[in-house]
Amino acid sequence: MPVVHLNGPTMGTTYNIKYVVENEDAIDDLQRKVDERLAEINKLMSTYDTTSELSRFNQYRYTDTFAVSDETQLVVTEALRLGELSDGVLDITVGPLVNLWGFGPNKRPAQIPTQAEIDEVRNFVGLDKVAVSDSGLTKRHPMVYVDLSTIAKGYGVDQIAELLERHGLKNYLIEIGGEMRVRGHRGNGDPWLIAIEKPVTTERAIQKVVSIGRNAIATSGDYRNYYEDDGVRYSHLIDPRTGRPISHNLVSVTVVHPYSMTADGLATAINVMGWEQAISLAEEQGLAVLLIRKTDDGFEEYISSEFDKIVDVHN
Repeated sequence: MPVVHLNGPTMGTTYNIKYVVENEDAIDDLQRKVDERLAEINKLMSTYDTTSELSRFNQYRYTDTFAVSDETQLVVTEALRLGELSDGVLDITVGPLVNLWGFGPNKRPAQIPTQAEIDEVRNFVGLDKVAVSDSGLTKRHPMVYVDLSTIAKGYGVDQIAELLERHGLKNYLIEIGGEMRVRGHRGNGDPWLIAIEKPVTTERAIQKVVSIGRNAIATSGDYRNYYEDDGVRYSHLIDPRTGRPISHNLVSVTVVHPYSMTADGLATAINVMGWEQAISLAEEQGLAVLLIRKTDDGFEEYISSEFDKIVDVHN
C-alpha cells in the first residue's frame, strides 16, 4: 500500500507524518489542515510568540483569574497532574530558573548563579504558584511564568492523531520534534519501527529499535544540551526542588504511553528524578519506561515490567 509523507515547520521544530493510503486517494488538503491545527495550538501555547495566549498570561502581572481557552486549560491541568504524580519534579513554572542558568532565550550566564539569585527566583517557582479553574488560570505571585514546552509538542501530536482518525486513517506515524505516536502498520503489514538513540554526544547511534503498538513514545536526555564551567557540567534539565541542574547519572529516559502529551511530560519528569526514584515511580504507577544510566564501564539499562509487556524490541 502506498505511504504519503507530509512534513513542515512547527513549534520551533519540524513535524513528520506518514500515513498509509487504503482504498482511496491521498487526502488532498490534509497538509493544510495539519498546518492550520498546529498553528492554532502554537497561537495558544507558544512562549516564543509574544502574542500567544500563554505569553499574554505570562505578561499579566496580577493575581486574579486570567481567562484562557479550554485547550490551554486541559494542557495545564495535565501538566499539574503529572507534577503532582512526580512529587513536584515536572514543574511548568520552572522557566525562570531555566533562564537563570542560561538555557532559555537568555544565553549562558557570564557566571554561575549564586544561591541568593536562585532563592530569589524560587519565590515565584512551584506548582503551588499557579491554579487552573473553569474560568481560567490564576497566579499566586504576579511574576509566575508558565512554560508548556515539556508537554505542548506531545499535545500537538495527539491532536494530529485525532485529525487523521477523523479522516478515517488507521495506519500512521506522527512525529513533532522527536515526540512520536503510531497506529497500525507501515504499508506492508509490518509495525512501525522506532529507533531509540544511544545517549552519547560523539555520534548518532542506536540503542534499541522498538515497535510500540498503538501508543506514543517520548525520550528525554541530558546528553546534548549542556555546558561546562571550570570542569563542571551543567545540564539543561533543572530540578525545581533544588533550583539547580541535575547532577546524577541517569542520562536517558524513554516512556511509552497511549497519549503523546503524557509520555512527553513523564519522560522529562523521570529524567530529572534520577535512577532510584524513577524506578520506584515506574513500578508504582505501572509506567512503560526504559532508563539508561552512565556507569564507569559504559551504560546500564533498566526496563520496567510494563515496558517489557507492551514494547517489542527488534535488535
